[in-house]
Amino acid sequence: MTIEPTLFALDHEPVRFDLPDADVVYHPRLFDATDADRLFEDLLAGVAWHQDHIRIHGRELPVPRLTAWHGDVDRVYSYSGIDLSPRPWTVPLLEIKQSVEAVVSCAGNWSSNSVLLNQYRDGRDSVAWHADDEPELGIEPVIASVSLGATRRFHMRHRTIADCRLNVELTHGSLLVMRGPTQHHWMHQVPKTAKPVGARINLTYRLVSPSAPAR
Repeated sequence: MTIEPTLFALDHEPVRFDLPDADVVYHPRLFDATDADRLFEDLLAGVAWHQDHIRIHGRELPVPRLTAWHGDVDRVYSYSGIDLSPRPWTVPLLEIKQSVEAVVSCAGNWSSNSVLLNQYRDGRDSVAWHADDEPELGIEPVIASVSLGATRRFHMRHRTIADCRLNVELTHGSLLVMRGPTQHHWMHQVPKTAKPVGARINLTYRLVSPSAPAR
């Protein structure tokens, strides 16, 4: 079973995907075009973007995107051997946070204390298959993913059910929420593309334990 790429340009209602072992909802229009444009430009210019490096097979390689980590002062986060200490919240990040929490909390009380930002400069930037299942995120984490800028294709695949996949085109101003058992049973990626595509900023709001283990 593969749910093929879909654009929801004409339908602003949330889309809940019928997936096994997952709770995934797509909100095509968290922000209208004017607010999405403004927030994109504010973040592009106002965030201290940097490029991390990871070690693969004994080689140190640059991560194929720019990143930043913001949040409450004691919310350290670690993934792929990278330890991140948060920068303070900014006005645009708090504005987006408020909008995200208003939507996510409708399905159960939830608030975030951290956000991971990724800037995909063009189609050569990507993120490989992974799950957001680090211990400091808790047993069944909520991952609230906001997209600003160019549309990029988002892939999901089930860990054990062959050919069980979801492909979604994440558009400017949209929100994708993954919660419940999703991170335990599914992986996701944003693949490279040879098509001409502009910059995209992705923000994933999370609730991180204040006692994050060092790895």
